[in-house]
Amino acid sequence: MTTVVPTSEEDPVLSVVRFTAEMSWADAGAETAEPEVNRLCVEAQKCMIEGRWLDLVSLMLASADIIFSKASEKDLECVFTIMCNLVKKPESLDQVHEMAELISAKIIQQPNDKPALRLKILFNLYNLLENPYSRFCVYLKSLNLATAGKVTEHILPSIKKMDNFLKEWNLGVKDQRELFLAISNILKENKGSTKDSFMFLTKYLETFSSEDASNMNEAKEEASRAIVDFVRSPDMFKCDLLDMPAIAQLEKDAQYGPVYQLLKIFLTQRLDAYLDFEAANSALLKTYGLVHDDSISKMRLMSLVDLGLNESSQIPYSVIKQALQIDDIEVESWVVKAITAKLLDCKIDQMNQVVIVSRCTERVFGVHQWQELRTKLVTWRGNIAGVISTVQANKITEDSTQAMQGLAIR
Repeated sequence: MTTVVPTSEEDPVLSVVRFTAEMSWADAGAETAEPEVNRLCVEAQKCMIEGRWLDLVSLMLASADIIFSKASEKDLECVFTIMCNLVKKPESLDQVHEMAELISAKIIQQPNDKPALRLKILFNLYNLLENPYSRFCVYLKSLNLATAGKVTEHILPSIKKMDNFLKEWNLGVKDQRELFLAISNILKENKGSTKDSFMFLTKYLETFSSEDASNMNEAKEEASRAIVDFVRSPDMFKCDLLDMPAIAQLEKDAQYGPVYQLLKIFLTQRLDAYLDFEAANSALLKTYGLVHDDSISKMRLMSLVDLGLNESSQIPYSVIKQALQIDDIEVESWVVKAITAKLLDCKIDQMNQVVIVSRCTERVFGVHQWQELRTKLVTWRGNIAGVISTVQANKITEDSTQAMQGLAIR
């Protein structure tokens, strides 16, 4: 026998249950609908009395699809605001997490139906949660909903706060992978976010270590995509991809081996190596959407950087002409392009037909580059110590001279 505790019909939760039940049974006729509506209200009231909040949410979500199809957006937002607020009721964080999972899973089931409103509901749910991991799970579902519903513009502002979110969520490796890849895919489709997409794709690849060989196969396609994105980009000239195990696994892979070789050429070799590669793999490059002329332009700039790093500080025009395979009159224009791209700091000596380089951007910055930097810092430290010793010695001499002069005057 059911005992009904008197509760005002104005109770928000019961009002929502009655509203959704009446809408669900609207086509059944009054004789059938009224008992069903009352039954659902009684069941909801029992759940509230007994503190069965997860069961209550399940009961309310049973008619969610009908509500989305029939109710106005204002009513929908109201219904789900009241439903989402139920996550504040349980004391158990595990139960709160289950409720959040249940609500968010239902919200994202039909992403093409009112996607912006669904996303708004998920954001509201996120803000009501206190458990960082529950928040992360809801946010991840928001990313998937935004992608499937083609409303990614609503999620982009939150991505700018990702560093703060990551500190709060404290995610494990598996969750990081899923998050970084989802963000990268969203940004890839957003015009003007190519570099950010590449950055999150790189973060995804960095989660794979050499000890994680069993899972590394799943990263092959994304590793290949990262290489192609780097080669295609007209304004990215350095990266650390070669040092990543997820990239290194492609070197001997039958399908992706040539792509790895292409990356190695762009980061460690010059234009002539690229031209040889292109002659043997032109069809492959086309399948990846790489434009030959654009690749040549980028490789000329990379070759010029390599000259600045490996030749003497003065590079003759003739050496640049040969390495970049250009005419005499083009040498200075390519140097200017490299300066504009902030790849070189240099002076053009037209009289002596040389380029005097003072700084070059490293295409890669691995162990070798760190060792070189350490050597330079040690040398710099020694030079500074020598200067300090000289200044101190001169000061002592000067002080002694002044003291002697003082004695002589007396």
